[in-house]
Amino acid sequence: MIRTSLIAILLFSYSALFAKDNSMQTFVSNLMAKMTLDEKLGQLNLPGSGDITTGQARSSDIAKKIAEGKVGGLFNIKSVAKIKEVQKIAVEQSRLKIPLIFGMDVIHGYETEFPIPLGLSCTWDMAEVEKSARVAATEASADGICWTFSPMVDIARDPRWGRIAEGNGEDPYLGSQCARAMVKGYQGDLKSNSDILACVKHYALYGAAEAGRDYNTTDMSYYRMFNEYLPPYKAAVDAGVGSVMASFNDVNGIPATANKFLQTDVLRKRWGFKGIDVTDYTGINELVAHGLGDLQTVSALALKAGIDMDMVGEGMLTTLKKSLQEGRVTMAEIDQACRRVLEAKYKLGLFADPYKYCNEQRAATEIFTADNRAAARKIAADCFVLLKNKGNILPLKRGGTIAVVGPLGNDRENMVGTWAVATDGSKAVSLMDGLKEAAGSGVNIVYSQGSNLDYDSLFEQRATMFGKPLPHDPRPAAAIIQDAVNAAANADVIVAALGESDEMTGESSSRSDIGIPQSQQDLLKALLKTGKPVVLVLFTGRPLAIKWENDEVPAILNVWFGGTEAGHAMADVLFGDVNPSGKLSTTWPQNVGQVPLYYNHMNTGRPLEGAWFQKFRSNYLDVSNDPVYPFGYGLSYAHFAYSGLALSSTSMKGNQPLTATVTVTNDGAVEGKEVVQLYIRDIVGSMTRPVKELKGFQKIDLKAGESRKVTFTITTGDLKFYDADLNYDWEPGDFSIMIGGNSRDVLSANVNWTK
Repeated sequence: MIRTSLIAILLFSYSALFAKDNSMQTFVSNLMAKMTLDEKLGQLNLPGSGDITTGQARSSDIAKKIAEGKVGGLFNIKSVAKIKEVQKIAVEQSRLKIPLIFGMDVIHGYETEFPIPLGLSCTWDMAEVEKSARVAATEASADGICWTFSPMVDIARDPRWGRIAEGNGEDPYLGSQCARAMVKGYQGDLKSNSDILACVKHYALYGAAEAGRDYNTTDMSYYRMFNEYLPPYKAAVDAGVGSVMASFNDVNGIPATANKFLQTDVLRKRWGFKGIDVTDYTGINELVAHGLGDLQTVSALALKAGIDMDMVGEGMLTTLKKSLQEGRVTMAEIDQACRRVLEAKYKLGLFADPYKYCNEQRAATEIFTADNRAAARKIAADCFVLLKNKGNILPLKRGGTIAVVGPLGNDRENMVGTWAVATDGSKAVSLMDGLKEAAGSGVNIVYSQGSNLDYDSLFEQRATMFGKPLPHDPRPAAAIIQDAVNAAANADVIVAALGESDEMTGESSSRSDIGIPQSQQDLLKALLKTGKPVVLVLFTGRPLAIKWENDEVPAILNVWFGGTEAGHAMADVLFGDVNPSGKLSTTWPQNVGQVPLYYNHMNTGRPLEGAWFQKFRSNYLDVSNDPVYPFGYGLSYAHFAYSGLALSSTSMKGNQPLTATVTVTNDGAVEGKEVVQLYIRDIVGSMTRPVKELKGFQKIDLKAGESRKVTFTITTGDLKFYDADLNYDWEPGDFSIMIGGNSRDVLSANVNWTK
């Protein structure tokens, strides 16, 4: 009876979904039957908002195109007033009254800014990752936005690449979990006026740019592509993401924007994606520089590859009509792209209510609220990673004198991180702001800049763009440092706020030197010479090469760029009101020469076994193979011990599940959270397999002295991989099951698994 009822419920659900899809198809087909070729091409056009200002939209250059039906949507236009005014032109003046879709780069928050995505991934808490996207969607939709160009899920193993800050690190499993959570947070079920269309990007392999130089070429085997780089994109598609953005780079010789293998064969045919495939900013036009032909030629190539919407370039709008006449493209290809754009608008409910996202009351009450800022504060604190804490210098005591020193210690604008286009940086909370508010009257806090961001003033200009300058002291460096040493003379502890400005990472912000700038290193050396306890509060959007700092500085707290509430969150952790629980989602190298360095590498035929150095083994003459900090690493004010790894069986057959259990004990003095991580190694395979792969994790909370058994259920699905022929399956044999607090420090046990 229960089974019969369940079947009936499922049949009803499928019938409802089919009826809804059929209704959409009928509506769109009827609309397209009325559309001219020019109007269909207009739907493929996604220009920027240009010169639109409130109250003057009708007289803008873009308004004429909207009225003529030559615009499908606009991006980076902000505020209900502007959007409502522009939408009114579309639905009242254009012939078929087709509403526009409005997009914006809502990357890690809207006006309430959350930590940069690389930081968010270090929470290892998918509920918090989803929450950050939900708040961003709520605020953006309250301001008229219905489409975000997020999440970015590019796997990145080269910290020279600036856009590593915008992704979720080096691991496909963790990256896939983050992708799903972000899509769910943004889109919900696409019914509410607080649900917005997500756009997974940059498809594909953008994070594998040669030499870590942005926009650079990518050449990769299908084996690596499908096993290591494509999974997060697929996870977003499986989660129902409404749109995909093509990447700038060429992949195996064909730019992604014109790459039919990626945009159609994999995305559409293999994965079943049915949403919008949009270019990045002028992505079609840049195919000319790639060497694929003139604008007409490359616009046709992009359409035939599977691209539906042309961001900014207007190549499709201006050339596809001629290409159709010349037989370079077909009407069916144009119709398919147009249909996908119209279907997205239908799913968002814009045909039912073009002003669905234009509620002035929501704009006044749901943006930058106290609750949203509280969420940003909590999530920021949870993403910080305690890298070192010799002698338990942290948490700080609420007493005595604290000297905050460094160019980032009293700055607000650089707290929000790269790609924070909608926020007001002046409303962010600096480290000094946060410490003063949290310290109470019994603590004296003094500040000195101590150094400039860098000795090179031209580099400083490049690193502080978009209205985020840092104070530049023109005096000799020795004088600036001496001021800081003097300020710290009577301090009980020095908090050194050093690292990168927030625009030292992000788009077109690649670095060949991934250390702390020399000006700040010189300051840090002077502070250490005082003999005072020094806590390095490290600001960064990438893994940095800080071997010397790790060797010499007693305490290091990595705070990324924490967003609007960064200062409050830093104070929460520094004073111990929040116990740090972040874990790295990237490997941190000793120097840039080790790059790319990542935990899930292949073993080689001559692996280094035992101590470095060994001749005729895979190692360096001048540095060990080890990172400074491994993937998954992060300390706590508590301490966690692992013991008693046990498997339910050491001999498995077929699809029966295996359980792996470990005891985790908090043998520290305070309550804390630990991320328990599961890794698997396929010891023998038909292909070379990684030395370990993350396959699961659990974030648990343990009181001081508490122990808990943590169990993972492992299925044959966790053993699958793409082979040389891109078959996705598992192979029988021996597997190593590993559990620990990071990718290096694990307990292990072996199992034999046959089919």
